[in-house]
Amino acid sequence: MSHTGLTVHPTALTGHVDQATTPLLKVENLAVSYGRIRAVDGVDLTVEPGRIVSLVGSNGAGKTTTLMALSGLLPLTEGKISFAGEDITRLAPELRVSRGIAHVPERRRVFAGMSVRENLVLGAYARGDAVEIAGDVERMTTLFPILGKRLSQAAGTLSGGEQQMLAIARGLMSRPALLVMDEPTMGLAPQMIDLILDTVLEIRKQGTTVLLVEQNAVEAIRLSDHVYIMRLGRIVHQGSGSTIDPERVKSFYLGAEA
Repeated sequence: MSHTGLTVHPTALTGHVDQATTPLLKVENLAVSYGRIRAVDGVDLTVEPGRIVSLVGSNGAGKTTTLMALSGLLPLTEGKISFAGEDITRLAPELRVSRGIAHVPERRRVFAGMSVRENLVLGAYARGDAVEIAGDVERMTTLFPILGKRLSQAAGTLSGGEQQMLAIARGLMSRPALLVMDEPTMGLAPQMIDLILDTVLEIRKQGTTVLLVEQNAVEAIRLSDHVYIMRLGRIVHQGSGSTIDPERVKSFYLGAEA
């Protein structure tokens, strides 16, 4: 499916970074603990500008915890996070948004009692350009035409697939350089899954880098320029999407290879 009309402005990259040599996101020795349990332990990963990078693994591997730490929603036990050449390890979540990171959380989490339009505008809360915000709302309805028919409708009355579209569009309203997406196809019908994954490709095409956690490892690998495989809080394998055999991923999940 072809989508057109989305204009993305990666405002985090405004002349301070040589994109040819500096990763957009660099994570070093990331560790996150829940009490005595270390959910993520020693994770290193790099996301280059203009790429789709996927993090795959079985349930409980630490994928969602990793994304939440990158967005500042969980404190680190150890490690360093750099974005566009800046150390953001201790930066508050809202400041990470202003730097150019947007997080589309697992299970959508739209504001059910607010309208679709209000949800979209809320995604641009860190911006002050009202005219351009209104224009971006219209662009989101080009990317997701069904949202254009639902702008005045309460978000909680949308179908699951429509809510996922809204969550993605809301993330894009901040004009991010990096869109972090956690399980965007979870619980969706096959036709809607195809639409969402096509949209991920379109988002990258229009200039936004994507870091993706996706339950469907085969589709994630197909989409991605680079793939990291997690097991029990650690990266156990990585490679380009074109070189990773989806069948071998199962053995990494089970710990048969390292």
